[in-house]
Amino acid sequence: MKPTNTVTRRVLVAGLAWLLCGGAAAQALQDPTRPPAGAMAVASAPSAAASGPQLQTILIGRGPGGRHLAVIDGETVRPGDTFRGARVARIAENEVELANGRERRVLRLYAPEAAKGGMTPVARPGALAQATTR
Repeated sequence: MKPTNTVTRRVLVAGLAWLLCGGAAAQALQDPTRPPAGAMAVASAPSAAASGPQLQTILIGRGPGGRHLAVIDGETVRPGDTFRGARVARIAENEVELANGRERRVLRLYAPEAAKGGMTPVARPGALAQATTR
């Protein structure tokens, strides 16, 4: 009976060690697509513009004369298109300008302070747009 006791003890010790090691390997993974902390502060800050159109993404072709596209509230627009009664006047790396008569409205992916802080303005899906009126 002694060999069975030794085998049982070894199996129990191995099982206990396996259970204890399982928790050490479980670590939270960082999301590699998450915007930098400066952009997150902008996205979480409440703003009066949050009720207006939300600029979600800007895509600019690399080549000369490359396509300029933007996604505003899920709708893809190009320069010259109409979005909710306003003409898309300009699409830049960080902003889209909408013109409605003399009124101009600029939708931004990031606040100007965040872009000055060394952050490269690139398209980020789901980024909260900040709108200003000129």
